[in-house]
Amino acid sequence: MFINNHDGLELSTAMLINAAEQRGIAVEILDAEDNFIRLKKDSKIEYIKQATRTSADTYIAPLIMENKEVTKLILREKGINVPAGIMVKSVTEARAYYETFRGKDIVVKPKSSNFGLGIEIFKNLQCEECYQTAVSQAFSHDRSVLIEEFIPGKEYRFLVIGDAVVGILHRVPANVVGDGIQTIEALVAEKNRNPLRGKGYVSPLEKIRLDKTEIAFLSEQHKSIQTIPEDGETVYLRENSNISTGGDSIDFTDEIIDDYKTIAVKAAQAVGARICGADIIIRDIQKKPDAGNYSIIELNFNPALHIHNYPFVGENRHVDEKVLDLLGF
Repeated sequence: MFINNHDGLELSTAMLINAAEQRGIAVEILDAEDNFIRLKKDSKIEYIKQATRTSADTYIAPLIMENKEVTKLILREKGINVPAGIMVKSVTEARAYYETFRGKDIVVKPKSSNFGLGIEIFKNLQCEECYQTAVSQAFSHDRSVLIEEFIPGKEYRFLVIGDAVVGILHRVPANVVGDGIQTIEALVAEKNRNPLRGKGYVSPLEKIRLDKTEIAFLSEQHKSIQTIPEDGETVYLRENSNISTGGDSIDFTDEIIDDYKTIAVKAAQAVGARICGADIIIRDIQKKPDAGNYSIIELNFNPALHIHNYPFVGENRHVDEKVLDLLGF
C-alpha cells in the first residue's frame, strides 16, 4: 500500500527514511526542501540527498552520466551499444543537418538533462519548422544538443545498486483507454484521480498533463482533447515514456533475461557508478543481446527508487533496502 507520511519530501526519500527507521537507524532531516538527510547508527554516519546521491558514488560518476555525449563515448569503448548521432552547438549548426536527417526517425535532446526535459522524437522527419522548434527547445535546457537515431523497441529502466540489477520497469507513455463515452480530457481527469498519482514526486506516479506537448501529439493522430476514443482504444498522449510526464510503470524484473542485467551492471561500472538508472531499448527481451536488439540510450545519476517499490503493475522490489545495504547499514 502506498503511504507517504513525510509531508514535503519526495517519495523515494520518505521510503528510505522508513526503511532506515525499521533498522533502528537514527534519521535527521537536514533540509526537507532539498531532500537532504543524515543517517546514524552507532559510530556510522551517512549523508544522503534525494535518496540516491550518496557517498557510495565518486564526484565524477554523476558528472559523466549527466553528460550524455561522454557517457556514449565510454560505453561505446566498452563494446556496449549506444545510438549513433551528432552533437551541435547552435540552432544554425543543427539546421545545416536537416537534410541529413529528413525522412529518418530521430531524437533531439539536450546533452545534459533529466526527467525527459527538452526531448523530442520524430518519426519519418519531414517538417523542418518542427525540427528547428525542437532544437531550440533543447537548447533552452543546455548549451549543446544531441541529434540521434531513434532506436525501435520498448524502453526499460534498469536500476543498478552496487553490482546488481535490483529492479526493472517498462515505462509506458502517458495514455488513456477509451470507453466510447468520455472525451480524452475527461478520461485524463478520471485517471488523475487515482491516489497513486500526484505532483512533484511525492507519489508513485505523476498526474497526466494536457499541455502543448500532449495536445500537439494528439493532433498528429488527428485527435483533440474533445475526441471520444472507442471502447478499449488506447490513446497515447506523449512519445516519451517518462514517469515524470505521466507515464505508467510495469515491473519486468523477472521477465528479462540475465544477459541484459549483465549489460546494465557493466554500463554502470564503466562510468564508475554504484547507483545508476540505465535506460535500455530492447526489441525482444527473450532474445540474446546483439547490435540490432538493444541500445542504451541514457544513464541516470539520480534514479527514482519509488517507481520500483510502487509500480503501476507489479510487485514491490524494496529497493530502498538495497541502498541501505550498499551503505553498510
